[in-house]
Amino acid sequence: MRPETAVARELAALLPPGAVHATPSAEFLSDETEGRGFRGSAEAVVLPSNAPEVARVVAWCYEHDVAIVPRGGGTGFAGGAVPLDGGVALSLDRLVRVRSFDPLLWRIWVESGLRTADLHRIARESGLWFPPDPGAAEQSQIGGNIATNAGGPHAFKYGPTGAWVTGLEAVVAPGEIVSVGGPIRKDVAGYDLKSLLIGSEGTLGVVTAAWLKLLPAPESALPVVGFYRGTASGCAAIERVLGSGLPVAALEYLDAATLAFATPSFPGEVPPPAALLVIAEADGSRTEATRLRGEVLEALAEDALVVQAPTDPGAVAELWRWRDGVSLTVTAERGAKVSEDIVVPIDRLAEAIEGTLEIGRRNGLEACSWGHAGDGNLHSTFLVAPGDEAELRRAELAAGEIFALALRLGGSISGEHGIGWMKRGQLARQWAPRALDLHEEIKRAFDPKGLFNPGKKLARWS
Repeated sequence: MRPETAVARELAALLPPGAVHATPSAEFLSDETEGRGFRGSAEAVVLPSNAPEVARVVAWCYEHDVAIVPRGGGTGFAGGAVPLDGGVALSLDRLVRVRSFDPLLWRIWVESGLRTADLHRIARESGLWFPPDPGAAEQSQIGGNIATNAGGPHAFKYGPTGAWVTGLEAVVAPGEIVSVGGPIRKDVAGYDLKSLLIGSEGTLGVVTAAWLKLLPAPESALPVVGFYRGTASGCAAIERVLGSGLPVAALEYLDAATLAFATPSFPGEVPPPAALLVIAEADGSRTEATRLRGEVLEALAEDALVVQAPTDPGAVAELWRWRDGVSLTVTAERGAKVSEDIVVPIDRLAEAIEGTLEIGRRNGLEACSWGHAGDGNLHSTFLVAPGDEAELRRAELAAGEIFALALRLGGSISGEHGIGWMKRGQLARQWAPRALDLHEEIKRAFDPKGLFNPGKKLARWS
């Protein structure tokens, strides 16, 4: 490792004044895994303002064998944007320009530091919509969403972030700007490098800008909320929505423990025996949404304790604000949590929900789950007290059991949070050796020196 002052001094000579911080502040050294005791260190933080400045930083780091850790809003749950042991934290906070916006063509070209909420606002003001809605929209950035292929509730119908990316600009080794795709809907001219960069967690390069598709905003969006006496009846309702062929925009769930934590802030009445909550949303034109809402009401009403269906726009917005705040509500119960985002086939969802609770009991931990039921994506969570090392060790062991549970049920170790540092090596449980080899060969092809976000998204770990 080079002396911190030397790294900062040499990078400062390449960038405008104020773009290099020799003493990294805490905000650049952690993410949502801080409650798990994970915090990194960096020799410098750089805040470039455009892609050429990013390229200069990467070129200098590649020449001097200094690690590069790209960083968005710091909202990740896998430690993917935390510098492990020195190197340069490359913040994209200042890459916020909208380079082009063509509302009549349903497309926008934005830089990677633009916050998710700002993109939603820009689209909404022109009657358009960017469907991916991962949590922490006021803090998360488009580049980070691309790096993890983030989803959110509406990924069920509309797909995760990557489904809306038609082109990328990125800085790759040894410090060159490349562009793949663009303001086009189809492109099979070469290997799909764009899709390799999506979800790569900054390990293959630094995404600096993206062309994104937009949609006309739905005229109406009407949620339906069902409360159920048990996991089995709630999951049966979820399968009933699917089996009825109802094209809902979102299909969410909260288990009994999560619902108990979130009940005080729920914008309505929660029946006391409720052990599972399901939210489904009907959208489209006013006529389409109203018709679909009726069909969803019918599907969810069977075996439900209560079904609620707000129609007032304020009440609808309040419901989704409540749902968006569930993760923070759960964290507040003990002060920290270990939360993993496994995926299982939808017909195994009930087993995964109950399995999460059993793993918690076995490890002496308070457990709960919630998530994107339509995608079979659970946020299996164990509550811990900050600083309780023994409890945290048990929670980390429980997380390993959660991964094993997902694979036993035919699923995956991650649906939208990525591998980062926290799940290093877990992919070896899921993929065959040759697939792991290909994963590692792709990394070497993009990053022969291994300097882009080292230690992250590792297929194998000893």
